[in-house]
Amino acid sequence: MLQQHSAPERAAAHPVDPDGEETAEWIESIDGLLAARGSERAAAIVAQLSERIGATRQAPAGALTTDYVNTIPASADAHYPGDEAAERRYRAWIRWNAAVMVHRAQRPEIGVGGHIATYAGAATIYETGFNHFFRGKDHPSGGDQVFFQGHASPGMYARSFVEGRLTEAHMDGFRQERSREGFGLPSYPHPRLLPDYWEYPTVSMGLGPMNAIYQAQSNRYLAARGIKETSEQQVWAFLGDGEMDEPESRGMLQLAANDGLDNLNFVINCNLQRLDGPVRGNGKIVQELEGFFRGAGWNVIKVLWGREWDELLAVDHDRALVDLMNATPDGDFQTYKAESGGFVRDHFFGRDPRTAKLVAGHTDEQIWNLKRGGHDYRKLYSAFKAASEHRGQPTVILVKTVKGYKLGPSFEGRMASHQMKKLTAKDLMDFRDLLRIPISDAALERDVYQPPYYRPEPGSPELEYMLERRRALGGPVPQRRSKYTQIPLPDDGAYALARKGSGKQQAATTMAFARILRELLRDTGMGHRIVPIIPDEARTFGMDAYFPTAKIYNPKGHTYMSVDRELLLAYKESTSGQILHVGINEAGAVAAFTAAGTAYATHGEPLIPVYVFYSMFGFQRTGDSFWAAGDQMARGFVIGATAGRTTLQGEGLQHGDGHSPLLAATNPAVISYDAAYGYELAHIVRDGFERMYGGEHPDPNVMYYLTVYNEPIAQPAEPEGVDAEGILRGMHRVARAEGEGHPAQLLASGVAVPWAIEAQRLLAADWGVAADVWSVTSWSELRRDALLADEAVLSGAEAREPFVTQRLREGSGGPVIAVSDYMRQVQDQIAQYSPTRFLSLGTDGFGFSDTRAAARRFFRVDVESIVVRALEGLELDGVLPQGTAREAAERYRLADVTAGTTGSAGGDA
Repeated sequence: MLQQHSAPERAAAHPVDPDGEETAEWIESIDGLLAARGSERAAAIVAQLSERIGATRQAPAGALTTDYVNTIPASADAHYPGDEAAERRYRAWIRWNAAVMVHRAQRPEIGVGGHIATYAGAATIYETGFNHFFRGKDHPSGGDQVFFQGHASPGMYARSFVEGRLTEAHMDGFRQERSREGFGLPSYPHPRLLPDYWEYPTVSMGLGPMNAIYQAQSNRYLAARGIKETSEQQVWAFLGDGEMDEPESRGMLQLAANDGLDNLNFVINCNLQRLDGPVRGNGKIVQELEGFFRGAGWNVIKVLWGREWDELLAVDHDRALVDLMNATPDGDFQTYKAESGGFVRDHFFGRDPRTAKLVAGHTDEQIWNLKRGGHDYRKLYSAFKAASEHRGQPTVILVKTVKGYKLGPSFEGRMASHQMKKLTAKDLMDFRDLLRIPISDAALERDVYQPPYYRPEPGSPELEYMLERRRALGGPVPQRRSKYTQIPLPDDGAYALARKGSGKQQAATTMAFARILRELLRDTGMGHRIVPIIPDEARTFGMDAYFPTAKIYNPKGHTYMSVDRELLLAYKESTSGQILHVGINEAGAVAAFTAAGTAYATHGEPLIPVYVFYSMFGFQRTGDSFWAAGDQMARGFVIGATAGRTTLQGEGLQHGDGHSPLLAATNPAVISYDAAYGYELAHIVRDGFERMYGGEHPDPNVMYYLTVYNEPIAQPAEPEGVDAEGILRGMHRVARAEGEGHPAQLLASGVAVPWAIEAQRLLAADWGVAADVWSVTSWSELRRDALLADEAVLSGAEAREPFVTQRLREGSGGPVIAVSDYMRQVQDQIAQYSPTRFLSLGTDGFGFSDTRAAARRFFRVDVESIVVRALEGLELDGVLPQGTAREAAERYRLADVTAGTTGSAGGDA
């Protein structure tokens, strides 16, 4: 039942002014200042008054929100430069085709779903952009970046159909990407699935706003680094009001304000509805968002009411209508648009005799036609124009709409409109009549599941106007291009130091990687394109050495006196800095990585992001963002530092990473490596550059995930004749079995490789076992190769043996023991492909704070545990007598965590 507001409730929302005469004098004074000196001077005076009030600890109430009316008054509306009649005509065609495409996808033999209502309510918003603001790739500015709201994708396809970019076969391929190969259209914006069309995946709620902010920052970074001029490019992000509850949607707003990203515009479609119900039934989401954005330092423009309201507001001298707008909750506004003009007269205007009098001369139909601002070209054009011309701040445009607008009473404003995908025969005919689409009843009645699409004949005046608008703005949108400036790859010198080893010193693989990166940054051909991204803790990773030379990017430069200014490795910021130091903000770091890693497509200028972080706070914390980065076909290096469940000693449960390679393996775009030595890293990094930027690999759109450790070890020099192919494909032998003995094979990765080598020695000395030791650089790449071998059989192709199986057959034979500093599932990825018995060891369970030796003994992954596991395998094979493994466990005191000795105590944490 509709909520009724009593007079006392209204009074509580807007208390009676105790001294109206004094208030009127103040308002008259401000009006005089506005008239004489303009809005900027008036704003400066008001700001000083606010500061004065703040000094007395009496902050003005509601200072961050304004009345529930359009920010731009009717008197300040910009002149509309377009042919509104023509734009309305082809907007009707687009609306029709969008709805018909989704409807046709629901025929009984298909039934693949889709969404009609979001685009129906936002059509005018998007068309304002398409007709007058969105600049294509061929525009002299280089074009804009547009993040389309995911559920509105049918409207973008429908426009492209009218433009002639898509055919009926494409439209009928909606959500049928494999069964209609070559014509399938993905459900939402997915660049990986439609790589010449979509640029930005947005349908995972919250990622679009975050990624748009960092895209705007990346544009500025490109210019500051002297790589590309981007000053005229704009970023437009189209979002939903319900989506703004996601923490990622609001959590990065301060960056945009701090950086003064006036090239960024959020357009939030405030239809007041989530998928299930109102966004703020008892409140006002527009007002909430206005206060939030304004408080974060953004410019806010509200577009709430269409031009039909201008006359009423102009005669609302006592603010009765404005007060009523301010006091009415969203739940009521949603109900009004699902009812009728008479209902609105009684339940909205009728709440106050003064507002009832305002519409006394209006018919119910005229009241019903009082549109919301998001359905008015002129109001939207004024807002878009003001946003694109605003300087010094990012802008958010809060646009009030009706979900399911013009789809009829079954859809408009209804709670279930998001899930509604089908139109009845009557719905189709009513919709056709409303939009004046020249399709006959017979054509609609022939097959209710196959109503015709509509596109006018070539030469239609409206169609020609539509196409000309896009030509003037630089071509079609959306459009993705992947041609980019070719860059020279680093020469061998960049990797020479890592391949030499550490000599008499010890170095962790984190430091080995940091040294490789330092050499790459010095490369004169492409070093300036590398973008180190650090969410704090650069000093832990040994990357503070970059501060004095590469410097930290800050558009405001370095204007303060640094506390460490006298130090050799002082923290230095610069307007042209190379390092993106995003603060303690992993989500923002992945967004920055995504923007940099797709610059090759967005701007035709490659950037090479290198994102370094605590491995526990990578895929576990931001896996969804990495999935979207994979969809967007980002390229770059992702470095999980201080890796391993037991290696980051002392830090404990929340920091001990025992599973990130497994999480990384779930992302098809991630190539994951767990290197043991610096020389392995050198080969892997080089391969990454060649694959992602060399221009010859058939699938360059990948991210390389490298886990590196903070435990110092003696880094060996690269052996002569090293098996480079094995390093890259997933495994190579680092120690052959010596002498005679029962055979076994020890597989280890990362920090566990030295444990396996020591276990090899103990097995030979104490038990007469001759074991090979393999460094498994990538468990997941071995598995992927094996899966491809499986697929060959399933597809009828010639069978082949997986690489891991081949290599193990070449080894010493005997049981295979697999160990790492991760849970067993990491190693078990390849278990079924072992030609002999496969046993694993791992760090399953929560981590804890202790020494490395104690933690490794507790998890049974240390040297002696590997020995016992190998003996167990030989027992099970019948090679050794029963009880041998138990005897060894007792000899080595495996049950005593204080008896462990595997690992050193060095390394930063």
